[in-house]
Amino acid sequence: MPLSRAKIAATAIRVADAHGLDGLSVRKIAKELGVGPMRLYDYVINRSELLDLMVDAVYAQIAEAGQHPEWRATVLAIVHRTRDAALAHEWIADLLGARPHLGPHALAVGESIAAALSQAPGVRDVADLQRAVGALNAFIVGALRTEITERRTARSTGTDVSAWQAALGPYLTRMLETGRYPTVARLVIDGAHLDAEETFHHNLITILDGITSHPHP
Repeated sequence: MPLSRAKIAATAIRVADAHGLDGLSVRKIAKELGVGPMRLYDYVINRSELLDLMVDAVYAQIAEAGQHPEWRATVLAIVHRTRDAALAHEWIADLLGARPHLGPHALAVGESIAAALSQAPGVRDVADLQRAVGALNAFIVGALRTEITERRTARSTGTDVSAWQAALGPYLTRMLETGRYPTVARLVIDGAHLDAEETFHHNLITILDGITSHPHP
C-alpha cells in the first residue's frame, strides 16, 4: 500500500500515544510502516512538519463536535471534545500553547470557537472577542496541562493524590498547625477529592459566564 502524509501522521500518532513525543522517531514510524526511514522524507520535511500533521489530525477529531444552534452549546461541545482528544493523545498537551496550530482542521476549530463566542451577549466588538478567545484558550491549555501532568505523575510514581497527601501528612500537619495558612488548611482538611471531568465542566461554565457578562468599568 502506498505511503501518504495522512498514513504517516496516523502511524506517528500511534507511536506517540504509546511512547510519548520523546519516543517518537522517524525510525520507529518507518518500522511501523515497513519502509526505510529515508522514504518518509519524501512526504514530510522534518520533525516539526510531522508534529504539525499529527496535531491537525487530532483537530480533525475535535472538529467532529460540529456546530450547534446556540453559541454556548457549540463552545461546550468543542471544548469537551478537545479534552477527550487530549486525554486520548496525552502528548498534545506538550504542544498546546507552544506554537500556533495553523493546519486546516485547527483553523476550522478556531473559526467555530471564534464564531460562537462572537455571538455571546458580552462580546460587543473585536476587542471583546479577542479577550474572550484568549481567556478560553488560556483555560483550556492550563486545565489540560494540569490534568495530564497529574495523570502522568500518578502513572510514573504509582502514587495517586490521596497517597501523596498521606506521604506528606506529617509535614503538612506541622505547617498547618502553625496557624499561618488558615485558608490552605481549610482546603486540605475540608476539601473533597473533586472529579476531574466535573471540575473541568464547572470551570468552563464559569469562564463562559464571565464572557457573557458585561465587564465592570
